[in-house]
Amino acid sequence: MSVGFVMLVHTALDRAAQVARHLAASGCPVVIHADRKVPRSAFEPFAQGLAGVRGIAFASRRHRCEWGMWGIVGATLDACGDLLTAHPGLRHVYLCSGSCLPLRPLPELQAYLAARPETDFIESVTIDDVVWTKGGFDRDRFALRFPVPFRRHRRLFDAVTGAQKRLGLTRPLPEGIAPHLGSQWWCLSRPTLEAILHDPRRRELDRFFRSVWIPDESYFQTLVRLHARRVESRSLTLSKFDHFGRPHSFYDDHLQLLRRSDCFFARKIWPWADLLYASFLSNDPKVTRNAEPNPGKIDRLFSRATDRRVQGRPGLIMQSRFPARRLDAARTAAPYSVFAGFAETFPGFEAWLGKTTGLRVHGHLFAPGRVAFAGGAQVHNGCLSDSAALRDYNPEAFLANLVWATRGERQCFMFGPADAQEVMRFVAGDPNAQVSIVAGAWALTLFAREQAGELTGSALRKEAARLQKVELAYLALMRSGWVKARVRAWGLAEFLEAPMENLAPILDEIAPRAPRRPTEAPVLASLDGFGAFLQRLRNDGMNLHLPGDFPVGHAPTPPGDARPRPYLVR
Repeated sequence: MSVGFVMLVHTALDRAAQVARHLAASGCPVVIHADRKVPRSAFEPFAQGLAGVRGIAFASRRHRCEWGMWGIVGATLDACGDLLTAHPGLRHVYLCSGSCLPLRPLPELQAYLAARPETDFIESVTIDDVVWTKGGFDRDRFALRFPVPFRRHRRLFDAVTGAQKRLGLTRPLPEGIAPHLGSQWWCLSRPTLEAILHDPRRRELDRFFRSVWIPDESYFQTLVRLHARRVESRSLTLSKFDHFGRPHSFYDDHLQLLRRSDCFFARKIWPWADLLYASFLSNDPKVTRNAEPNPGKIDRLFSRATDRRVQGRPGLIMQSRFPARRLDAARTAAPYSVFAGFAETFPGFEAWLGKTTGLRVHGHLFAPGRVAFAGGAQVHNGCLSDSAALRDYNPEAFLANLVWATRGERQCFMFGPADAQEVMRFVAGDPNAQVSIVAGAWALTLFAREQAGELTGSALRKEAARLQKVELAYLALMRSGWVKARVRAWGLAEFLEAPMENLAPILDEIAPRAPRRPTEAPVLASLDGFGAFLQRLRNDGMNLHLPGDFPVGHAPTPPGDARPRPYLVR
């Protein structure tokens, strides 16, 4: 007889009984400790159902087990003493809970431990190296006293702990003790466990650990360092914890995941996971692996799950998080492009860009009157409405929803100083954003409106001053040190010196797999008289500098057909 089990139960007693019967039928004696808080109406049928099963016994004393308190350790010590006394031939004692489930045939565990008769399998890490503790108690859990249960008396717990810290009421460690922490699910050899149970300083050590915070994570983990001949600092039980330190539950759809772990046991199993219990409660030799337990096989998956739980998915804010800001770097789900000033410089730019790249290109999504979806659509993917009022309730969420609902298709839209500006700070901080700006292009729109007689005189100057002020603000924003978007900016005159050369890197990024280069350039807005128009605004007292210098009477040559780039053939 190589291994016996101590099982701590407090809930799902039917499943605990099912596992205990399996262990006993496999030749492993079991001592069960049922929490004293378990109602008599539940405990008595549970005990009566197992009373006649050979190899199963109940602990001689029941403790009240509260999380973080001594009761769990006291129950474990008493149950281990009962097990060792009743079965003098045992070589190892395996501590498990009623929600544990064997993942491999019990004969494999027996053979594994028989080959390592003096090895203790218990996670035991010095407090300086522990990274998983939650709540700020590392050294303090040993230096302070914790006589109050945290979950029942939270305010009193905080008051007692805070008072000890303020008054400096710390206590020394017992002589020769080096605090260690680790998982409370272990497998200890008989000599080590007997040395702990019969330690001449047992009374002193128990008195100290009675007021340690969560002693089931430190009592055996510390004392094993005093008595063990060989410690392997790992648990044979697979148990994973979430960001808050709560154990993960395993369900039926985790079946293949648990099989890949090669661990002997897993905790914590959902009581209604019928498939898991039916699959693992057997000693079928066909599933024998004779492999080392390796929970690292699934650690990466759990790490990703924890990251997803903490960070969420880029571009998607769940109802429970809303309206919290994004915690990760990306604010949207996929790359997108913002073109400021291009629609004014090239009338029909949206259609040209869509034809060149094969993408749906939107107009001014943040125009004050209406959302200009591609093709003039009233409703876009994700049931996004073209209502400006709905959009302006939360422009950031509107953009994030648009990108999320069109994943797999890059979104491109126009922008300008006449649009709603609230979204630009969100765009500036988004690494998925590609922002291209032709500063001062709004002057072309004003020029066309003056020629059409829609805007003249002082009203024209006021509108020009307003648009320049707004554009200066978002240009300054895009030059901030914290900006994560990829930003390109030109003045209008600078851009028009070589428009296709300036467009080429943008197109390469938007459509890197485009089958061919653009065969025609976008149509440039008419510039006849534009230089004189700018000079008139300056003569009227406006400090107009964003468009750049256009000599009076000079009209730049429109861009010709784009020529293919030269390629070096090796």
